[in-house]
Amino acid sequence: MILQPILDLVAICAAQGIRKVILSPGSRCAPLTLAFARHPEMEVRTISDERSAAFIALGMAQLLKQPVVLVCTSGSAVLNYFPGLAEAFFQQIPLLVLTADRPPEWVDQWDGQTIFQEEVYGKHVKKSFRFPDSFIHADQLHHSHRIVNEAIHLARQFPSGPVHINIPLREPFYPEEGEVFHYPSPAPIVKVVPSVHQLSKASLDRLKEELRGFHRLLIVPGQQEGNPELLAVIERLAAQNQAVVVADGLSNLQGEGTITLHDHWLGLEELHPALVPDLVISFGKSIISKSLKLFLRKQNISHWHIQPDHQAKDTYSHLTQIFGSEPLPFLLWLEGQLPSQSSGYVEGWRHLENRIAQGLPKALEDAGFGEYLAVKKVLDSLPEKSLLQVANSMPIRYVNFLGRRKQELFCNRGTSGIDGSNSTAVGASWVSEVPVLLLTGDMAFFYDRNAFWHKYPIPNLRIVLLNNHAGGIFRLIEGPSKQPELEEFFETQQALNASHLASEYGFEYVLVNSSQGLDQALATFFEASAVPKILEIESQSQHNAAILKQVKAKLRSLL
Repeated sequence: MILQPILDLVAICAAQGIRKVILSPGSRCAPLTLAFARHPEMEVRTISDERSAAFIALGMAQLLKQPVVLVCTSGSAVLNYFPGLAEAFFQQIPLLVLTADRPPEWVDQWDGQTIFQEEVYGKHVKKSFRFPDSFIHADQLHHSHRIVNEAIHLARQFPSGPVHINIPLREPFYPEEGEVFHYPSPAPIVKVVPSVHQLSKASLDRLKEELRGFHRLLIVPGQQEGNPELLAVIERLAAQNQAVVVADGLSNLQGEGTITLHDHWLGLEELHPALVPDLVISFGKSIISKSLKLFLRKQNISHWHIQPDHQAKDTYSHLTQIFGSEPLPFLLWLEGQLPSQSSGYVEGWRHLENRIAQGLPKALEDAGFGEYLAVKKVLDSLPEKSLLQVANSMPIRYVNFLGRRKQELFCNRGTSGIDGSNSTAVGASWVSEVPVLLLTGDMAFFYDRNAFWHKYPIPNLRIVLLNNHAGGIFRLIEGPSKQPELEEFFETQQALNASHLASEYGFEYVLVNSSQGLDQALATFFEASAVPKILEIESQSQHNAAILKQVKAKLRSLL
């Protein structure tokens, strides 16, 4: 017999607009599995590897901007969700995590598949709830309804993120033959009325006076999903010389007039005096550019951060004010308030941007074939109506070095790990109406190969694999690059390629190791197909490191 509170839980999820569920097989979670699988409004998929499942759900929720449900059995299965939940927490992506558990009397009694599951994710979820383990009293049923509603609202509430409900379940787990599931209608839901966070008129009047004291404004948007309205106001601020806007790729606000090639010159101390702002205004989450962070940390500046919940991180070590507002209304107000910028400030940033933009294509061609030029060719071929999923380490840095992108860009920069990149891209492809390109390195790709271990089609997924048979980024970090143990203990060299994986899962596959071969492969790579495609670009780690140094030196000689 399936407990009615479990059916109620599923009905509440459906009534709250949740439709996507990722299940991992198990016996203890059978009541949850069957309750979701038999609900007519739920779209349920099974992913056997819980670590992959969490990242797949993350990739889906990131695009849907709605919670995706995760369901797993008890024991170590629960722990395998942890990397994906940590990433979702720091990226502020909503997930509803339902873990089946032994009842409390059997925890720590040498019973199978049992660990300490209550609050197991600690600070890496917004909150953990314990579902009632019995329903003798009517108040316990009411309590279970309240828990589910609160968990869903909390997952959505800014900053959104994962919320955990641990659900103790006793046998029997399976329904009797012929048992009918009765989902309550209407479901016992609690609604939340949305509101817009804006500053009061008094606060804005005070800020207007304060702005008169600043004449070198720098706007730094952090990681966020694309927003056409926000991009439009950013472009106007840049076009009217009201501010310098430095936009990393993950801001998804790289538009006309924004600075996107800053990593090529920040760090040249002799250029800094003309570029130093007196006020930084930021919003969104983290940025990719370490050089920008270090540059701003060294300056004597004021820093204002815009965030609806008033919770800001002092990324640049100069945080002076936090504004409890959505970015869009604040920036629309800011448009009409800014004083003229100091002579030469905006022009200084633009001059350097233009010099790099003019010199970068030739510098790459002169350096010859390697990952850097290959990534440029791939991105130049990518259809504008695509999503770009990028793995950590060198792939995301290459993308940022190459400047403005028109496609929406995603990367797991919450924890910045290599785990889960494949899975996140798979999840995104299931809910995306346009092609999804995963640009990844060999370590990230092979680490997460279970992302493809399922039966569901992903024909709109394209994978470009940069295989230098090592963790090439360690050749660019001064510490490990100078150690005699570099190749074995930091790069962790490996001899794999993706041909066997492609054959096993039925993907189209091509391997290239030259500029001509890459051009030929790209001619048809983004065309529609019935199965995913892998384009593997093979190169040598030492050669890629030399190219990066050569291109960097060439560009700096132009400044």
